[in-house]
Amino acid sequence: MSSPFSFTGRGVSFDEDLSLNPLFARSNEQTALPQFQLPTDEMLPGTAYQIVHDAAMLDGNARLNLATFVGTWMDDQADRLYRESFDKNMIDKDEYPHTAAIETRCWMMLADLWHAPEPESALGTSTVGSSEAAMLAGLAFKRRWQLRRRAAGKSTAAPNLVMSSAVQVCWEKFCNYFEVEPRYVPISDEHRELDGHDLDRYVDENTIGVVAIMGVTYTGAYEPVGEIAAALDRIAAATGVDVPIHVDAASGGMVAPFTRPDLAWDFRIERVASINTSGHKYGLVYPGLGWVVWRDRSAVPEELIFSVSYLGGDMPTMTLNFSRPGAQVLLQYYLFLRLGHSGYTRVQQSCLDVAQHLADGIGALDCFELWSDRMDIPAFAWQLAPGYTDRWNLHHLSERLRIHGWQVPAYPMPDNLTDVTVQRVVVRNGFSRELADALLRDIQTEVTYLEKLTAPMPPAHRAHSYHH
Repeated sequence: MSSPFSFTGRGVSFDEDLSLNPLFARSNEQTALPQFQLPTDEMLPGTAYQIVHDAAMLDGNARLNLATFVGTWMDDQADRLYRESFDKNMIDKDEYPHTAAIETRCWMMLADLWHAPEPESALGTSTVGSSEAAMLAGLAFKRRWQLRRRAAGKSTAAPNLVMSSAVQVCWEKFCNYFEVEPRYVPISDEHRELDGHDLDRYVDENTIGVVAIMGVTYTGAYEPVGEIAAALDRIAAATGVDVPIHVDAASGGMVAPFTRPDLAWDFRIERVASINTSGHKYGLVYPGLGWVVWRDRSAVPEELIFSVSYLGGDMPTMTLNFSRPGAQVLLQYYLFLRLGHSGYTRVQQSCLDVAQHLADGIGALDCFELWSDRMDIPAFAWQLAPGYTDRWNLHHLSERLRIHGWQVPAYPMPDNLTDVTVQRVVVRNGFSRELADALLRDIQTEVTYLEKLTAPMPPAHRAHSYHH
């Protein structure tokens, strides 16, 4: 089969057909197919499979993708469970009541793990991913603020949400989609995460909430939720403006409880109203699963909760999506049962140990400076040592590493630090110390290559890489 894409310059040509190798096409089947229209006739399943298989074969090797937090491996029993349940529709609680009951068990386990005062009184739901979970948490913030303002006879015309400039793009989407003004607190060399500094310049009576991040996408760092809460306590005492916190723990929510159990970032802090995490990140499930949990029912206005009937009773539901897979919820429950607290601790600590080994190796090279000497989630960033060279940059190194199959993104930091470019590595379950050593060898090889340049490299082809 030929390549499914035809490129003209850097754009895709829309007038090229997809051609089939004669060995793949069966007798009387078409050997040329349009790329962007439905084919006129049917084809045999084997032929269609070969086309899709060969197209997907051109994707990268997930084990060598150090750009993403999203899980890429599960064990054989999980794969079997996935095959047995991929047809389950999570929203159809009437047809799949036991899957619905397992969903409830999962978010109640998370409520307990995150120290909800009364886990049985908490409220939670599974979502397609952390982005939907964040949208729901933000929507609950906005609706609660609107209800309070209306009850006081005040305007609801100008809600705002306060967060770090290093926030994940899902929060930008929330503010855009739900008409909330985003107020970004810029990070700096002195304040590399949102830490409560100058928060009173951004919070006012129209602030629906503050977002704290447990595992900043750019660097992997935890924002100090306790310090943010203390700053909001001071604001409340001085102005009467009482603002809740949502913790975006997409990554850290399934790491911190196991590797830093004494760190108070969750519902132990009274101002924390809700927390989200990604089941498909350090929850260790295949892509397509997020969770959001609220401290208690009072954190979610009743008008946002819909009641569905199952097992002869009623079950609250709050989602933006309707039909969606139920298999990932079952996979999450499988892992909760299989690993338990000790198993998750072992897995996450192993990832942290490998990440620290990598950081030590990269930090030992004269050309690099680690962005942080603290390892929170198993991810870290580094930059070129200031003034080290003008012949190459981290974008060039990123491109050189792709020769070996590695995807290690390079990208500029957010506003106020856009002149700083970093590279970042994310260590996920299954990335071994042996693979880490192979990456270190390849980094050293390519740095040696770049160091031998006698003239500056041309501008890197990729302005910056995707780093979700």
